Formats: sequence, C-alpha cells, structure tokens
Amino acid sequence: MSRWQTPQRIWLTGATSGIGEAVAKKLLDEGHQVVLSARSADKLDALCANHTNAIALPLDISDRNAVLAAGETIRERLGALDLVLLNAGTCEYVDMPDFDMALIERVLTPNLYGTLYGVEAALPLLRAARKEGRPARLAATSSASAYLPLPRAEAYGASKAAVSYFLQSLRLDLHQEGIGVSLIHPGFVKTPLTERNDFPMPMRVSVDHAAEAILNGLAKGRLDIHFPRRFTYLVKLLGILPPGLRHAIGLRMARSQGEHA
Repeated sequence: MSRWQTPQRIWLTGATSGIGEAVAKKLLDEGHQVVLSARSADKLDALCANHTNAIALPLDISDRNAVLAAGETIRERLGALDLVLLNAGTCEYVDMPDFDMALIERVLTPNLYGTLYGVEAALPLLRAARKEGRPARLAATSSASAYLPLPRAEAYGASKAAVSYFLQSLRLDLHQEGIGVSLIHPGFVKTPLTERNDFPMPMRVSVDHAAEAILNGLAKGRLDIHFPRRFTYLVKLLGILPPGLRHAIGLRMARSQGEHA
C-alpha cells in the first residue's frame, strides 16, 4: 500500500546502492512512476527489471550538462515531477597533516554541486506539477554530521552542511510557490559506503530502517527527517553547546596523527 493517496512521479538519484536502493525498491513496489538515476547503467537495468513503472536514467551528477539533459528527458517522458529525492553522494575523510585538496574536491563536487545541479534540473518539473494542481516536494540527503563539526569530516561534513543550509534557505523562497522542501539527516546506516569506515559507528541502523523513515517523513511533509532519533537528537544537542565545550568534546573524538589508518 502506498503512503501517498495517489501514485507519484518521482526522480531518485543514487538509486543503486545503500539507502537509495532500498528507497527505490519500496517506491517501485508501491506502484509509483519512478525515474532512477545512478552512474552504473547495468545496475540500473537490474534494479528496473520487471518493473513497468521504472525508468532507468544513467547519470553522473557531477556533470551539470548531463543533469540538465536528464531533466529534459524526464520532462519528455513524464511532463512533471511530484517528488524529487537527490540522494547521490560520496564520502571520504581528511587525514592531517596531509591537506589533500583533490580528496576535498572529490567530495564537494558530487555532494554539493551535484545536488545543486539536481535542484536546477528539478525545479521546472516540480513547478509543472504545481500548475497541474498537485503537491510538489524537493528533498535531499544531507547527514547528521551537518549538525556538528567532527574530526576528519572537513570535506564530507562541510558538503552536507552546505546542502542543508542551501535547501533551508530555498525552502523559504519556494514557499509561495507551494513547493515543499525536506532535508534528510541520517545517522550511521549500514551501507557499502559506511562499511569502509575505520571508526565506531554508534546506533547504526539498516537500510530498510532508513528507507522507511525517509518515505514516511516525505509522505507526511516533514521538513527535517532524521534518524535514528536517539543518535540525531544527541548530535543536535552537542551542536548547540558553547563553542569551547563543543571544541573540547571534539578533541576527545579526534585521533592523534599516529592513529591514522
């Protein structure tokens, strides 16, 4: 049974791995018309197999022209979009004393600019849904790390904090158009990306838990979808502590240089 009263026209990026794959499968099973994007055409084809309501649209979100062309393809196929979930992204951590600018660009480009390219391509399609008299919602996956500066997260945390700030501002400017904007701030989720992490991940949840939280939150129009809440409320609390105390706690989490993997 769908969480929405009527089938939705949806665009989901980062659809072939982790949270995105779990969300994609649920949306397809609920009968929505779903455009699925990821870099791997083969994985997209496998995900879309036996689903007449799936449209595979391979895409590198770091390529602005490709993202805009994808938006035009969606317009030709569906005419409009009721929901856009910009979920694609990556994660790498900075290990001082090496200030690896190439690493920082590898993270910032897809996470921040890739998301903004998606916003640029999606807005005309969401506006088209509003002209049809339908609700429209834009959503993006940020991270609980956007709430609090963390050691080694200079690139990842900054990219996600920028996404959160941008979309919260955009939410204010889109309000009069009737386009909702939701942000997703996951804690640790068991995915191929987090499997590479070399540090403890407290309260880590399954991709199914994450997908359920995201879809329930989107269907209810929540502005901030965060989970698991025991973890994310703690991170939010730490984020509003006085700077000196927050700094001291951050130092306790930081590694010495000799501990780098």
